[in-house]
Amino acid sequence: MISLRIVWAIVRKDIAQMGRDRFFAYITVLGLVAYVALFWALPSTVNETLKLGIHGVGSDLLAGQLGDQQGLDLAVFDTSDALEQAVTNGDLAAGVDFPDDFLPSVALGEPTTVNVYVPADTSPDIRTAISGMVRELAFLVAGSTLPISPPSEEEIILGPDRAGDQVPLKDKMRPLLAIFLLMMEMMSLASLIAQEIRSKTVTAVLVTPARTSDFLAAKTLLGTALAFTEVVLMMVAIKSFGSEPLVLLTALLLASFLVTGLALLAGSTGRDFIEILLLSVLLIVPMMIPAGAALFPGTAATWIKVLPSYGMTEAIVRASAYGAGWAETAPYLLATLAWCAAVFAVGVLMLKRKVETL
Repeated sequence: MISLRIVWAIVRKDIAQMGRDRFFAYITVLGLVAYVALFWALPSTVNETLKLGIHGVGSDLLAGQLGDQQGLDLAVFDTSDALEQAVTNGDLAAGVDFPDDFLPSVALGEPTTVNVYVPADTSPDIRTAISGMVRELAFLVAGSTLPISPPSEEEIILGPDRAGDQVPLKDKMRPLLAIFLLMMEMMSLASLIAQEIRSKTVTAVLVTPARTSDFLAAKTLLGTALAFTEVVLMMVAIKSFGSEPLVLLTALLLASFLVTGLALLAGSTGRDFIEILLLSVLLIVPMMIPAGAALFPGTAATWIKVLPSYGMTEAIVRASAYGAGWAETAPYLLATLAWCAAVFAVGVLMLKRKVETL
């Protein structure tokens, strides 16, 4: 049985003790302010237009036929040097330079070379995509048809078509910022538990009418409440609550419960600040991987989907950025709930054994 009066008394004692730890108090406030400032410093729009420069034979033809294409901004250059300089300055995503003998060479079936200029920081996959597009442009300039038949639109678009409706990067940053803030609270609670074990404060508490179950319940209530309050404040500051606030609140509550279980595990294992820090980092790094993967387009790998924070990340992104409701986020919330139960059970078991052996 758990005595609510005793649990509340332990919680008040822990709050007073945590308030005297100025390091975690300052770092939590500083982190909250820094994460909010970082969010609002990120760009709020997505530029879906590809700026492409062209020069040489067929430039005017391409500009006339493709100038009205959505997502493509073509610019014609008079010289190769001007095209190359524009790409170097970062004004273009790529530049295509057709040689003067391009059309005669194509007509005679002779090999020819089209120069493609890309910035140095262009990723290999983007380079490959641009090269493929240049091949199509070359066929268009030569007046030939593609040697393949393109598939229909239904065969190449998987899932919702986000063309023209992309989510800005900062909106996808919300889960990562939430995990950063929750990590601070996790370290604070773990440090408190380790300090009480080291100073034998736990023994003094259990001499009173308080039981081990009261002690564990107090730590769970304190950790979950503080983590949930802080992460909700941050989400309010970055305007994350849209059309489905209850879904987002549920995801944040499960995330707070999850990191509380990790804090119980770290606090019962670590003996000093350095060990608590190392254990917290080891436990929180896997939590950051799904949140980091959400920043990039594409489907997450299978091994990422089995990590504890994947469901929480998907639920936060879908609810805050896309307005997803209960039906769409239910599988992710249930997966997070299962991980919460597993992690919390291990954390409570480890802390219970540690307390009972003092």
